[in-house]
Amino acid sequence: MSIESEVSLDGKKLTIAIKGRFDFGSHQKFREAYERFYKVPETYVVDLKEATYIDSSALGMLLLLRDHAGGDRSDVRLINSNPDVCKILAISNFDKLFDIK
Repeated sequence: MSIESEVSLDGKKLTIAIKGRFDFGSHQKFREAYERFYKVPETYVVDLKEATYIDSSALGMLLLLRDHAGGDRSDVRLINSNPDVCKILAISNFDKLFDIK
């Protein structure tokens, strides 16, 4: 499991790439990926292209990110989910809270 984050040159977009299992063991690294920036980005993108597994604690971490980003006014996008991850996101009704592509 690894988590990498990259901020755009203008500081308006933060991309967080999840690789491997996205579970409770990822909690600290995931929080550090978005809390360490002085300026709060306008858009957060969580790239799940290489995420092989996602559990309920990861869903909770995504909700914490959404709250950090501004709650209902936030722009948090979940991209590149594999079919298994998409199914979990759909069952959890995350399509109502996040922009999922």
